[in-house]
Amino acid sequence: MAISGGRIVIAFVNVIGLALLSCVADGAIQLAGRKHSLHIVRRPRGRNLAGGDPTVFNVMNFGAKTDDKTDNHGPFAQAWNAACQNIGPAKLVIPPGTYMAGQLYFQGPCKGSNPIIVEIQGTIKGTTDISEFQDDGWITFEYLDGLILTGGGTLDGQGAFAWKHNDCRKNINCQHLPKSLKIHRVNNSVIHDIKSVNPLGFHMFVTMSSNITVHHLDISAPADSPNTDGIHVSGSSFVDISHSKIGTGDDCISVGQGSTKVSISNILCGPGHGISVGSLGRTKGEGPVNGVLVKDCTLSQTTNGVRIKTFSKSTPNQASGIVFQDIVMDKVQNPILIDQNYGTSRKKAGKASSQSKVKISDVLYRNIRGSTNTSAAVSLSCSSVFPCERVELVDIDLVYDGTGSTKIVQNPTLSALCMNVKVKPGEHGLIVMEAKVSLGTL
Repeated sequence: MAISGGRIVIAFVNVIGLALLSCVADGAIQLAGRKHSLHIVRRPRGRNLAGGDPTVFNVMNFGAKTDDKTDNHGPFAQAWNAACQNIGPAKLVIPPGTYMAGQLYFQGPCKGSNPIIVEIQGTIKGTTDISEFQDDGWITFEYLDGLILTGGGTLDGQGAFAWKHNDCRKNINCQHLPKSLKIHRVNNSVIHDIKSVNPLGFHMFVTMSSNITVHHLDISAPADSPNTDGIHVSGSSFVDISHSKIGTGDDCISVGQGSTKVSISNILCGPGHGISVGSLGRTKGEGPVNGVLVKDCTLSQTTNGVRIKTFSKSTPNQASGIVFQDIVMDKVQNPILIDQNYGTSRKKAGKASSQSKVKISDVLYRNIRGSTNTSAAVSLSCSSVFPCERVELVDIDLVYDGTGSTKIVQNPTLSALCMNVKVKPGEHGLIVMEAKVSLGTL
């Protein structure tokens, strides 16, 4: 262990059963067993998601065609309007078959007292004419109180044709391509058993919504597809995402600004960039993030594990009450990561003018186990202007496994890096050391 320049670097080589290490210097990390209040989503009372037998509105009765070339925007819109204006329970059905469709809006409010049901049983393919998109969503549900979206069907964004024109990895101010499924100002709703493949941009975007349950989704795109986040949550509360398989070219799930009470569990993530809080601090007026629980997830061969990321030169904001618990890593790069220099080159990262103003506090990493194919097992790089506070790591057990990686490190040394992290002292100003950390090699 070496301390220099406000930095602590801990290297573990074939060490098993090492007692928790703790430091009280600037830039220290607390690996302690203090009881942590787990975030539990307690939903506000919303609309009853059960109702009587609904009236069925089949898009085929409104002229939809499954010839894989006719734009079905008109028939879909007519069927939706009829279902939405129905006084009693209503169900919109898109039966098996392949439908082409340009930009689709399913807008409320609807007249029925029960949630409106949308069953996508077939495959909807997006247009390959990018000029047809007037905003950032391909299929948008908005201004609804009570929606059940299901059916076992597939949303195929056909995004591969446009990915080569996406320069977001080089240009931070790029224009993002439309999301396949946009949930905007929707409350008290359930989305399940839907497949999303090859979007133009994000697979799914939940924004300005509340009391949303998402489960049993199958989301996929190639690992090199740009900015194809699986599920991004922004400005929303009481969101529960679970029991889904996500493999894509960006974050499997990301929790953005203004989000509170978000629960993520039983997710199989990979390929992708892991599960992230952020990125935060990019634009003015962002809301704080609070109460995020990520648990019982498996990440396989992702470029990051569980991550918090904020832009440097950010506007003031905060992220707090974040728990990553019971996570399995399988050959993951950067398993545990706080990056408050996101979007900044290494040369500029150390400058005071480039420091993030997003305050991160009350973060718990507990029972994170498995393997990494890089040497950076833990990297907590916080802002020198607003250092991270009350960050805990408990029961971390990571080993090096270079099998399948492009570069196998000989005699690898796993490291834990900590910068600008303040700890909460235990009794008598000391940090209580109760758990066990093991960082070693296979």
